[in-house]
Amino acid sequence: MALRQNLPMSAVQQTQAVTPELRAWIIEQAQAGAQPEAVLASMKASGWNEDVAIAALEETLRGFLDERAKSSALLPPPVPVPDPLPKEGGLPTVLRLPDREVRVVMAMNEPRVVVLGGLLSHEECDELIAQAERRLTRSETVQTDTGASEVNAARTSQGMFFERGESELCRRIEARIAALIGWPVDNGEGIQVLRYRPGAEYKPHYDYFDPAQPGTPRILERGGQRVATVVMYLNDPEIGGGTTFPDVKIEVAPVKGNAVFFSYERAHPSSKTLHGGAPVVAGEKWVATKWLREGVFR
Repeated sequence: MALRQNLPMSAVQQTQAVTPELRAWIIEQAQAGAQPEAVLASMKASGWNEDVAIAALEETLRGFLDERAKSSALLPPPVPVPDPLPKEGGLPTVLRLPDREVRVVMAMNEPRVVVLGGLLSHEECDELIAQAERRLTRSETVQTDTGASEVNAARTSQGMFFERGESELCRRIEARIAALIGWPVDNGEGIQVLRYRPGAEYKPHYDYFDPAQPGTPRILERGGQRVATVVMYLNDPEIGGGTTFPDVKIEVAPVKGNAVFFSYERAHPSSKTLHGGAPVVAGEKWVATKWLREGVFR
């Protein structure tokens, strides 16, 4: 379909700033049925840098589709989710757990993202790496079209899974996380440990299982939908390797012993939990990930 009007001249600037006028123009093209490729071609013809134009299209169209889904009741229903913070009484600076005090470094509500200082001791980080290192293989992801796990080009790390409760260390960390977020130990998947060497990354993705994919029902038989994630940093990379949240434009630095928690009450992009592992520039990055399910994970 042909574009309905020319790109607004005010948007084509040397700074390549994404203005409200440009966003309105992109949405107008979408409403008129123009394909994203045609909109991108028009922007490039008007002098836009391709990378900037793609980023503007993705951000604007994602927001447009999210709002349209909300207004048309297409969203999946919300489900209960864990949370490390109290619902009332203000933001605490320290969370006192049975075996450890954990600092609240940063928190935001939408999406619910909480950066936690000192969730693990440095000794626990080193021990987890030592237990995992000899079992590393090329990382796989769950494919929601089939329900199977396979190597994904978007994830260029090495990894392994512990069984839940496999070792005394795993049991200790799992119990601490359960106490922290108020969620049963049995609702957690086993801890996954990943190593990212220089250049390795994990491109932005969602952790929930896409309800529209044919393999998702098979995956959900093992404990329901994923509802939250805890990423624990096991070392200090020299440069790079942060956890990025493109929808809300934040990046969490990978500091040894710290962790980032985030939850998603809907298996939908409106959760704003698109996230990724930024490329490691120097050194290597070790992380441990814990996914939480709606029900008991089997």
